Amino acid sequence: MLRRLSAVLAACVMLGACMGNGEDGLGLVGMGPTPQPGQLYTWMHPEIDEAWAEGYFGQGTHVTLVDRFIGSQFRANLGYGEMEGTHGFWTSTQISVIAPSAQIREIDFSYRAAVDLVPNKLNVMNLSYSYPGSSSSDIQNLTSAVIEHSLIAHAHAGNALIVKSAGNTSVAVDGVFGVNSNRKDLLNIALIGAPSAIFVGALDRHGTPDDPASLTGYSSFAGSDPTVQNQFLSVGVLSELTGLEGTSFAAPIVSGYAAILGSKFTNASPTQIANQLLDTARTDTIKSFDPALHGRGEASLSRALAPATIH
Repeated sequence: MLRRLSAVLAACVMLGACMGNGEDGLGLVGMGPTPQPGQLYTWMHPEIDEAWAEGYFGQGTHVTLVDRFIGSQFRANLGYGEMEGTHGFWTSTQISVIAPSAQIREIDFSYRAAVDLVPNKLNVMNLSYSYPGSSSSDIQNLTSAVIEHSLIAHAHAGNALIVKSAGNTSVAVDGVFGVNSNRKDLLNIALIGAPSAIFVGALDRHGTPDDPASLTGYSSFAGSDPTVQNQFLSVGVLSELTGLEGTSFAAPIVSGYAAILGSKFTNASPTQIANQLLDTARTDTIKSFDPALHGRGEASLSRALAPATIH
């Protein structure tokens, strides 16, 4: 397990995907000011404020983050002051700012048990990391890794909405990392076709029809597989405002959106919430939209919240 953990952490650093406060006591809290609930910061999409105005703050939902909450920290600013935090601290804080009423659980990579479900709540699980490998032994390690095995099982059973960062290798979600590599993100591969799993890429801004966004140069993309295209969303990552760059910080935005949807559609399943986000994505806010690059398009919280019910 420790060997696997070291490999994952090293790969996250290499990919730029790993750039933490939790009920499990596994988080490392950043030192400094704290965000104000219900405060829309400049990096956030204005549609979030519209959701709050309707009373949807993620109440009644549970978000689990598997991330790095112990170890090295770095400086960033989510709008309420520059401070130090671990990679997991920053992804967790993003979600807590977007969906301040969601219950959040933080699990460090060193956790050795399966990730369980919280009953009677929408379960969202944010995975802002990769599991690189290529050999049969790497695949065996993934299928036998207790945490990942449980996450993959939840996604394929539709028991939890799994939000996975697409990666920062500028290749397809299911592609090799580079010309001289045969390694892929095996966690991505394992989640392809799972009914309640979403891959998230990073746009360079919040797109509008008059000022469409582009996929960032580092972001992995949907690729040629129609199954992946149907599972792929993107959101704006405004790294120039926050200092947080990478699809690691795109995924928590979608996790926060999912929690907000769960606070309105209280009887919806994880698969229904996933489909609602995917089916209401916008293509008119993306420059030269291409399903092979952008999948379903840019996530739109206001469109996803618009109906009275979902099925």
